Amino acid sequence: MPPASPAKPRRPLRRAVLGLVLCAALGGGVYAGWDWWTVGRFFVSTDDAYVQADISVLAAKVSGYLEAVPVVNGQAVKRGDVIARLDDGDYRLAVTAAQDKLATQESTIVRIGRQAEAAQAQVLQSAAQIDAAKADAVRAGADYARATGMQADYVAKSRLDQAKADRDRTEAAVKSAEAALVAARANVEVLRAQTREAENLAAELRTAADRARRDLDFAVIRAPFDGVVGNKAVEAGAYVSPGSRIAALVPLQSVRVDANFKETQLGRVRPGQEVHIHVDAYPDRDIVGTVESLSPASGSVFSLLPPDNATGNFTKIVQRLPVRVHVPEDVAREGLLRPGLSVVVRVDTREGADAPVQKLAARR
Repeated sequence: MPPASPAKPRRPLRRAVLGLVLCAALGGGVYAGWDWWTVGRFFVSTDDAYVQADISVLAAKVSGYLEAVPVVNGQAVKRGDVIARLDDGDYRLAVTAAQDKLATQESTIVRIGRQAEAAQAQVLQSAAQIDAAKADAVRAGADYARATGMQADYVAKSRLDQAKADRDRTEAAVKSAEAALVAARANVEVLRAQTREAENLAAELRTAADRARRDLDFAVIRAPFDGVVGNKAVEAGAYVSPGSRIAALVPLQSVRVDANFKETQLGRVRPGQEVHIHVDAYPDRDIVGTVESLSPASGSVFSLLPPDNATGNFTKIVQRLPVRVHVPEDVAREGLLRPGLSVVVRVDTREGADAPVQKLAARR
Protein backbone atom coordinates (compact mmCIF):
# COMPACT_ATOMS: atom_id res chain seq x y z
CA MET A 1 0.00 0.00 0.00
CA PRO A 2 1.32 3.46 -0.84
CA PRO A 3 2.10 5.70 2.23
CA ALA A 4 -0.58 8.25 3.29
CA SER A 5 0.14 11.79 2.32
CA PRO A 6 0.62 14.24 5.27
CA ALA A 7 -2.27 16.70 6.10
CA LYS A 8 -1.76 20.14 4.81
CA PRO A 9 -1.52 22.85 7.50
CA ARG A 10 -4.49 25.15 7.71
CA ARG A 11 -2.48 28.32 7.93
CA PRO A 12 -5.04 30.63 6.36
CA LEU A 13 -7.64 29.63 8.98
CA ARG A 14 -5.24 30.12 11.84
CA ARG A 15 -4.21 33.48 10.54
CA ALA A 16 -7.85 34.49 10.24
CA VAL A 17 -8.58 33.43 13.82
CA LEU A 18 -5.46 35.20 15.06
CA GLY A 19 -6.45 38.31 13.15
CA LEU A 20 -9.91 38.25 14.67
CA VAL A 21 -8.43 37.88 18.16
CA LEU A 22 -6.05 40.75 17.57
CA CYS A 23 -8.83 42.91 16.19
CA ALA A 24 -11.04 42.09 19.17
CA ALA A 25 -8.23 42.86 21.59
CA LEU A 26 -7.43 46.09 19.79
CA GLY A 27 -11.12 47.04 19.74
CA GLY A 28 -11.49 46.21 23.40
CA GLY A 29 -8.42 48.26 24.25
CA VAL A 30 -9.67 51.19 22.20
CA TYR A 31 -13.09 50.96 23.86
CA ALA A 32 -11.52 50.69 27.30
CA GLY A 33 -9.29 53.66 26.59
CA TRP A 34 -12.19 55.70 25.24
CA ASP A 35 -14.33 54.75 28.24
CA TRP A 36 -11.55 55.75 30.63
CA TRP A 37 -10.97 59.04 28.81
CA THR A 38 -14.63 60.00 28.67
CA VAL A 39 -15.87 58.50 31.97
CA GLY A 40 -13.40 56.49 34.01
CA ARG A 41 -10.87 59.22 34.65
CA PHE A 42 -13.53 61.30 36.40
CA PHE A 43 -14.28 58.62 39.00
CA VAL A 44 -12.37 58.06 42.22
CA SER A 45 -13.07 54.93 44.23
CA THR A 46 -12.07 53.16 47.40
CA ASP A 47 -12.93 49.90 49.11
CA ASP A 48 -12.03 51.33 52.53
CA ALA A 49 -15.66 52.20 53.21
CA TYR A 50 -18.31 50.92 55.58
CA VAL A 51 -21.95 51.47 56.44
CA GLN A 52 -22.29 53.55 59.61
CA ALA A 53 -25.08 54.86 61.84
CA ASP A 54 -25.38 56.96 64.98
CA ILE A 55 -25.80 54.03 67.36
CA SER A 56 -27.14 54.90 70.80
CA VAL A 57 -26.10 52.84 73.81
CA LEU A 58 -29.02 52.78 76.26
CA ALA A 59 -27.96 52.77 79.90
CA ALA A 60 -29.66 52.89 83.28
CA LYS A 61 -29.93 56.26 85.00
CA VAL A 62 -30.93 54.91 88.41
CA SER A 63 -30.02 51.78 90.31
CA GLY A 64 -32.27 48.84 91.03
CA TYR A 65 -33.33 45.36 89.98
CA LEU A 66 -34.72 44.91 86.49
CA GLU A 67 -38.35 43.90 86.61
CA ALA A 68 -38.72 43.25 82.88
CA VAL A 69 -36.78 43.60 79.62
CA PRO A 70 -39.51 43.14 76.99
CA VAL A 71 -37.27 43.35 73.90
CA VAL A 72 -34.95 40.97 72.07
CA ASN A 73 -32.04 41.49 69.73
CA GLY A 74 -33.13 42.43 66.24
CA GLN A 75 -36.52 43.77 67.36
CA ALA A 76 -37.71 46.97 65.70
CA VAL A 77 -39.04 49.53 68.18
CA LYS A 78 -40.64 52.94 67.92
CA ARG A 79 -39.78 56.06 69.84
CA GLY A 80 -41.15 55.78 73.38
CA ASP A 81 -41.38 51.98 73.45
CA VAL A 82 -40.28 50.35 76.71
CA ILE A 83 -36.82 48.79 76.53
CA ALA A 84 -36.48 47.87 80.20
CA ARG A 85 -38.38 48.45 83.44
CA LEU A 86 -36.88 48.57 86.95
CA ASP A 87 -38.59 47.71 90.23
CA ASP A 88 -39.84 51.20 91.19
CA GLY A 89 -41.28 50.52 94.67
CA ASP A 90 -38.59 52.48 96.51
CA TYR A 91 -38.86 55.37 94.08
CA ARG A 92 -42.62 55.58 94.53
CA LEU A 93 -42.16 55.75 98.30
CA ALA A 94 -39.56 58.48 97.84
CA VAL A 95 -41.99 60.49 95.72
CA THR A 96 -44.74 60.13 98.33
CA ALA A 97 -42.42 61.16 101.17
CA ALA A 98 -41.14 64.17 99.24
CA GLN A 99 -44.66 65.30 98.41
CA ASP A 100 -45.75 64.95 102.07
CA LYS A 101 -42.81 67.04 103.26
CA LEU A 102 -43.57 69.66 100.65
CA ALA A 103 -47.24 69.78 101.65
CA THR A 104 -46.28 70.21 105.34
CA GLN A 105 -43.86 73.00 104.48
CA GLU A 106 -46.43 74.78 102.34
CA SER A 107 -48.87 74.63 105.28
CA THR A 108 -46.16 76.16 107.45
CA ILE A 109 -45.72 78.98 104.93
CA VAL A 110 -49.47 79.66 105.03
CA ARG A 111 -49.45 79.70 108.84
CA ILE A 112 -46.51 82.07 108.99
CA GLY A 113 -48.16 84.26 106.38
CA ARG A 114 -51.28 84.56 108.52
CA GLN A 115 -49.15 85.39 111.55
CA ALA A 116 -47.42 88.07 109.51
CA GLU A 117 -50.78 89.54 108.53
CA ALA A 118 -51.83 89.58 112.20
CA ALA A 119 -48.54 91.21 113.15
CA GLN A 120 -49.02 93.85 110.44
CA ALA A 121 -52.49 94.56 111.87
CA GLN A 122 -50.92 94.87 115.31
CA VAL A 123 -48.50 97.45 113.89
CA LEU A 124 -51.42 99.49 112.64
CA GLN A 125 -53.16 99.10 116.02
CA SER A 126 -50.03 100.22 117.86
CA ALA A 127 -49.73 103.25 115.59
CA ALA A 128 -53.36 104.15 116.37
CA GLN A 129 -52.71 103.70 120.10
CA ILE A 130 -49.81 106.12 119.82
CA ASP A 131 -52.06 108.72 118.28
CA ALA A 132 -54.66 108.20 121.04
CA ALA A 133 -51.99 108.32 123.76
CA LYS A 134 -50.56 111.53 122.31
CA ALA A 135 -54.03 113.08 122.27
CA ASP A 136 -54.51 112.13 125.93
CA ALA A 137 -51.08 113.53 126.72
CA VAL A 138 -51.94 116.82 125.05
CA ARG A 139 -55.19 117.05 127.01
CA ALA A 140 -53.50 116.13 130.32
CA GLY A 141 -50.73 118.64 129.69
CA ALA A 142 -53.28 121.37 129.02
CA ASP A 143 -55.17 120.51 132.21
CA TYR A 144 -51.96 120.62 134.19
CA ALA A 145 -51.01 123.95 132.64
CA ARG A 146 -54.38 125.44 133.49
CA ALA A 147 -54.20 124.08 137.02
CA THR A 148 -50.76 125.53 137.64
CA GLY A 149 -51.74 128.86 136.08
CA MET A 150 -54.52 129.49 138.57
CA GLN A 151 -53.85 130.94 141.96
CA ALA A 152 -53.32 128.49 144.75
CA ASP A 153 -56.35 129.84 146.59
CA TYR A 154 -58.71 128.73 143.86
CA VAL A 155 -57.23 125.26 143.14
CA ALA A 156 -57.14 122.45 145.60
CA LYS A 157 -53.84 120.73 146.14
CA SER A 158 -55.41 117.39 145.28
CA ARG A 159 -56.64 118.75 141.96
CA LEU A 160 -53.16 119.96 141.08
CA ASP A 161 -51.68 116.60 142.04
CA GLN A 162 -54.30 114.81 139.93
CA ALA A 163 -53.53 116.96 136.87
CA LYS A 164 -49.83 116.29 137.25
CA ALA A 165 -50.41 112.57 137.61
CA ASP A 166 -52.62 112.55 134.52
CA ARG A 167 -49.93 114.34 132.55
CA ASP A 168 -47.21 111.92 133.64
CA ARG A 169 -49.47 108.91 133.01
CA THR A 170 -50.37 110.00 129.46
CA GLU A 171 -46.71 110.70 128.61
CA ALA A 172 -45.82 107.21 129.83
CA ALA A 173 -48.69 105.80 127.77
CA VAL A 174 -47.23 107.47 124.66
CA LYS A 175 -43.83 105.90 125.32
CA SER A 176 -45.46 102.54 125.96
CA ALA A 177 -47.42 102.75 122.70
CA GLU A 178 -44.25 103.70 120.81
CA ALA A 179 -42.40 100.73 122.32
CA ALA A 180 -45.31 98.45 121.40
CA LEU A 181 -45.10 99.77 117.82
CA VAL A 182 -41.37 99.02 117.67
CA ALA A 183 -41.99 95.50 119.02
CA ALA A 184 -44.80 94.93 116.52
CA ARG A 185 -42.60 96.04 113.62
CA ALA A 186 -39.77 93.80 114.84
CA ASN A 187 -42.23 90.92 115.03
CA VAL A 188 -43.27 91.61 111.43
CA GLU A 189 -39.63 91.52 110.31
CA VAL A 190 -39.08 88.26 112.18
CA LEU A 191 -42.11 86.70 110.53
CA ARG A 192 -40.98 87.94 107.12
CA ALA A 193 -37.58 86.34 107.69
CA GLN A 194 -39.30 83.11 108.75
CA THR A 195 -41.43 83.29 105.60
CA ARG A 196 -38.36 83.65 103.39
CA GLU A 197 -36.63 80.78 105.17
CA ALA A 198 -39.73 78.61 104.85
CA GLU A 199 -40.05 79.47 101.15
CA ASN A 200 -36.39 78.58 100.56
CA LEU A 201 -36.92 75.28 102.32
CA ALA A 202 -40.07 74.71 100.26
CA ALA A 203 -38.06 75.38 97.08
CA GLU A 204 -35.53 72.74 98.17
CA LEU A 205 -38.35 70.31 98.89
CA ARG A 206 -39.88 71.01 95.47
CA THR A 207 -36.52 70.23 93.90
CA ALA A 208 -36.32 67.03 95.93
CA ALA A 209 -39.87 66.09 94.87
CA ASP A 210 -39.07 66.80 91.21
CA ARG A 211 -35.92 64.72 91.49
CA ALA A 212 -37.86 61.86 93.07
CA ARG A 213 -40.40 62.01 90.24
CA ARG A 214 -37.59 62.06 87.65
CA ASP A 215 -35.98 59.04 89.31
CA LEU A 216 -39.35 57.31 89.16
CA ASP A 217 -39.61 58.15 85.45
CA PHE A 218 -36.06 56.88 84.90
CA ALA A 219 -37.11 53.52 86.29
CA VAL A 220 -38.60 52.93 82.83
CA ILE A 221 -36.04 53.01 79.99
CA ARG A 222 -37.62 53.96 76.68
CA ALA A 223 -36.38 54.12 73.11
CA PRO A 224 -35.27 57.70 72.27
CA PHE A 225 -35.95 57.17 68.55
CA ASP A 226 -37.08 54.57 66.02
CA GLY A 227 -34.55 51.80 65.53
CA VAL A 228 -33.58 48.17 65.97
CA VAL A 229 -32.42 46.71 69.27
CA GLY A 230 -29.02 45.05 69.31
CA ASN A 231 -26.31 43.91 71.71
CA LYS A 232 -28.77 43.37 74.56
CA ALA A 233 -26.67 43.04 77.71
CA VAL A 234 -29.10 42.30 80.58
CA GLU A 235 -32.13 40.22 81.48
CA ALA A 236 -34.91 40.54 84.05
CA GLY A 237 -33.70 40.16 87.63
CA ALA A 238 -30.29 41.69 87.06
CA TYR A 239 -29.13 44.57 89.26
CA VAL A 240 -28.09 47.70 87.40
CA SER A 241 -26.51 50.93 88.56
CA PRO A 242 -26.37 54.33 86.86
CA GLY A 243 -24.43 53.90 83.62
CA SER A 244 -24.98 50.14 83.32
CA ARG A 245 -25.38 49.10 79.70
CA ILE A 246 -28.84 47.83 78.79
CA ALA A 247 -28.78 47.52 74.99
CA ALA A 248 -27.84 49.36 71.80
CA LEU A 249 -30.35 51.02 69.51
CA VAL A 250 -29.47 51.27 65.82
CA PRO A 251 -31.35 53.81 63.65
CA LEU A 252 -31.35 51.92 60.36
CA GLN A 253 -33.49 54.61 58.74
CA SER A 254 -30.61 57.10 58.97
CA VAL A 255 -27.60 55.01 57.93
CA ARG A 256 -24.76 56.51 55.94
CA VAL A 257 -21.49 55.44 54.38
CA ASP A 258 -18.11 56.58 55.68
CA ALA A 259 -15.45 56.21 52.97
CA ASN A 260 -11.76 56.74 53.70
CA PHE A 261 -10.14 58.17 50.55
CA LYS A 262 -6.45 58.68 50.06
CA GLU A 263 -5.37 62.29 50.12
CA THR A 264 -4.23 61.94 46.49
CA GLN A 265 -7.83 61.19 45.46
CA LEU A 266 -9.53 64.21 47.02
CA GLY A 267 -8.45 66.95 44.64
CA ARG A 268 -11.78 67.01 42.80
CA VAL A 269 -14.14 65.57 45.43
CA ARG A 270 -16.76 68.09 46.53
CA PRO A 271 -19.96 67.90 48.62
CA GLY A 272 -23.00 67.20 46.47
CA GLN A 273 -21.28 64.96 43.91
CA GLU A 274 -22.94 61.70 42.92
CA VAL A 275 -21.63 58.48 44.48
CA HIS A 276 -22.20 54.90 43.33
CA ILE A 277 -22.37 52.58 46.33
CA HIS A 278 -21.73 48.86 45.92
CA VAL A 279 -22.39 46.86 49.08
CA ASP A 280 -20.57 43.55 49.30
CA ALA A 281 -23.69 41.91 50.75
CA TYR A 282 -25.75 42.99 47.71
CA PRO A 283 -23.32 42.89 44.76
CA ASP A 284 -26.04 43.15 42.10
CA ARG A 285 -27.47 46.43 43.41
CA ASP A 286 -26.15 49.87 42.51
CA ILE A 287 -27.12 52.47 45.12
CA VAL A 288 -26.67 56.09 44.11
CA GLY A 289 -25.85 58.42 46.99
CA THR A 290 -24.32 61.87 47.41
CA VAL A 291 -21.17 63.24 48.98
CA GLU A 292 -22.42 64.91 52.15
CA SER A 293 -19.23 66.26 53.72
CA LEU A 294 -15.48 65.83 54.05
CA SER A 295 -13.83 65.42 57.42
CA PRO A 296 -12.03 68.54 58.72
CA ALA A 297 -8.90 66.46 59.37
CA SER A 298 -7.39 63.11 58.50
CA GLY A 299 -8.07 60.04 60.56
CA SER A 300 -4.55 60.02 62.03
CA VAL A 301 -5.12 63.44 63.61
CA PHE A 302 -8.11 62.14 65.57
CA SER A 303 -6.37 58.94 66.66
CA LEU A 304 -5.59 58.25 70.31
CA LEU A 305 -1.87 58.73 69.69
CA PRO A 306 -1.48 61.12 66.74
CA PRO A 307 1.86 60.83 64.92
CA ASP A 308 4.60 63.30 65.68
CA ASN A 309 6.52 63.93 62.46
CA ALA A 310 8.90 66.43 64.04
CA THR A 311 11.45 63.71 64.70
CA GLY A 312 14.71 62.63 63.16
CA ASN A 313 13.22 59.57 61.49
CA PHE A 314 10.44 60.34 59.04
CA THR A 315 8.69 58.22 56.44
CA LYS A 316 6.01 59.80 54.33
CA ILE A 317 2.76 57.82 54.42
CA VAL A 318 -0.26 58.63 52.31
CA GLN A 319 -3.01 59.75 54.65
CA ARG A 320 -6.71 59.01 54.38
CA LEU A 321 -9.54 61.45 54.90
CA PRO A 322 -13.04 60.28 55.93
CA VAL A 323 -15.78 61.30 53.50
CA ARG A 324 -19.42 61.02 54.55
CA VAL A 325 -21.78 59.73 51.85
CA HIS A 326 -25.51 60.36 52.13
CA VAL A 327 -27.69 57.31 51.47
CA PRO A 328 -31.10 57.96 49.86
CA GLU A 329 -33.91 57.88 52.41
CA ASP A 330 -35.96 55.33 50.48
CA VAL A 331 -32.98 52.95 50.48
CA ALA A 332 -32.26 53.53 54.17
CA ARG A 333 -35.90 52.87 55.10
CA GLU A 334 -35.66 49.39 53.57
CA GLY A 335 -33.47 48.38 56.50
CA LEU A 336 -31.08 46.33 54.39
CA LEU A 337 -27.98 48.41 55.07
CA ARG A 338 -26.57 47.46 58.45
CA PRO A 339 -23.72 49.33 60.14
CA GLY A 340 -20.40 47.62 59.63
CA LEU A 341 -21.08 46.21 56.14
CA SER A 342 -18.22 46.61 53.67
CA VAL A 343 -18.80 48.96 50.76
CA VAL A 344 -17.04 50.05 47.58
CA VAL A 345 -17.78 53.64 46.60
CA ARG A 346 -17.12 55.47 43.32
CA VAL A 347 -17.45 59.25 43.28
CA ASP A 348 -18.36 60.96 40.02
CA THR A 349 -16.30 64.18 40.08
CA ARG A 350 -17.71 65.56 36.82
CA GLU A 351 -20.45 67.48 38.63
CA GLY A 352 -19.77 70.87 40.13
CA ALA A 353 -20.10 71.83 43.75
CA ASP A 354 -22.95 74.36 43.71
CA ALA A 355 -25.83 72.66 41.94
CA PRO A 356 -25.37 69.25 43.60
CA VAL A 357 -25.38 70.89 47.04
CA GLN A 358 -28.79 72.31 46.23
CA LYS A 359 -29.80 68.85 44.98
CA LEU A 360 -28.68 67.33 48.32
CA ALA A 361 -30.69 69.92 50.24
CA ALA A 362 -33.74 69.10 48.14
CA ARG A 363 -33.31 65.35 48.80
CA ARG A 364 -33.26 65.97 52.54
